[in-house]
Amino acid sequence: MTGIERLRELLDGTVLTADSPGYDRARRPENRAFRDTLPALIVLCRSEEDVVRAIAYARSTGLRLVPRGGGHCFAGRSSTEGIVLDLSALNEVAVHPDGTALIGAGARLGAVYRALHAHGRTLPAGCGQSVGIAGLTLGGGIGLLGRAYGLTCDRLLGARVVLADGSVVDCDAQNEPELFWALRGAGGGQFGVVTSLRFSTLPEPAVCRIEAHWRDIDPRAVLTAWQSWAPDAPDELTLNATVERQPDGSGPRVHIDGASTLSESRTRELLHEFASRAGRPSLLAVSEPMPYSALKDALSDDARSSSAESVRIRSEFFDRPIDDGAVSALVSCLETGEGSRSRRLTFTALAGAYNHMAETGTAFAHRGQRFLLEHAGTPGDPWIDASWELAHEHASGRVYPNFPDPALEDPLRAYHGANGPRLSAVKQRYDPRRFFDFPQAVPPAGAERPTDNTKEVHP
Repeated sequence: MTGIERLRELLDGTVLTADSPGYDRARRPENRAFRDTLPALIVLCRSEEDVVRAIAYARSTGLRLVPRGGGHCFAGRSSTEGIVLDLSALNEVAVHPDGTALIGAGARLGAVYRALHAHGRTLPAGCGQSVGIAGLTLGGGIGLLGRAYGLTCDRLLGARVVLADGSVVDCDAQNEPELFWALRGAGGGQFGVVTSLRFSTLPEPAVCRIEAHWRDIDPRAVLTAWQSWAPDAPDELTLNATVERQPDGSGPRVHIDGASTLSESRTRELLHEFASRAGRPSLLAVSEPMPYSALKDALSDDARSSSAESVRIRSEFFDRPIDDGAVSALVSCLETGEGSRSRRLTFTALAGAYNHMAETGTAFAHRGQRFLLEHAGTPGDPWIDASWELAHEHASGRVYPNFPDPALEDPLRAYHGANGPRLSAVKQRYDPRRFFDFPQAVPPAGAERPTDNTKEVHP
């Protein structure tokens, strides 16, 4: 009996090899940039014990193992030529009378929102319906309710984790507190495999949807107005701005989107102030209040939260506005080059409840920031790097862990700030031999990068 045959006998789930029915579909992540990767094995886990046994097999064979929830990672960290640990069947959502929810690591956001809605509850999380709850949470979790209620990881109460030695731990603020601290903002795939997460949910609010699509407007005026207004708006209101160049090379189009838990009348009153500054006082649409889950159902996966198309993103956080000259340069840069390439700049408002916690309160080190700027385009488009460089001198130097960037010179500092040494100590305690590893991963205390032969593809 071969090792693979023995593994198949031991598992509740399924082991797929290249000649197995369903292999080709199962191997492909959401991000098209990494769909050519051919894993040696795909383990479709149906239980936590499957995770334990797959890790033991990987250790015995020396094959690299990576967990996959939603498969959206922009750096391809859920793809490998070794073993893909597919957690999608671990997708249960159980809501308890006290408002806590136990959610399997393979659950997707759309299913999570629907299950919580049935109990009148929700979480502040992302927009993409197919994004995995585990990956989102472990890297922070920015979304339309975040300015009011904080990051997704701020609502995390505990997690079950399978470690590199195959042991299973329950971690929370009292049990394995350092591991729990690390999972809240820096835990994606580098300390262990999370199999379930326990959250403190909140009563589902009614929200007004905000949107506008402006074609014949100067995006410079919009972005200048947005920077001075959106991060300082009431915490109950989130307003984001995107400037997009069309694939046919036509002039930039401005999208405004957001949500508000304020009344419809108060929301309209506030938005009139912003739109007047931007030069469009009457062209912002505000819906009647609806359950938050209904808003999520109305939002399809976009390029920020879904990688159904091949996309490369570079981003940074900003703790101060970008000056007018740099804004003008960014818009001009967006318009240059080949007209067949789709490009966008997306400004996401922060502050509010995102910044209510100290930078060391969780492993998410990016408190005190005003907004996040993404430069997104087709892999290979030189505009992405040129645009990022234009904005970089005005940025805080911090990068959202859920938008990994293989081009960073000092990733530990960019992703984790002053929390880096503490995270290295956690790594030394729980995974000193780097079983869970990838380029830009947190190194164990005293180690240097890199020591392994893992590859992170720069699309």
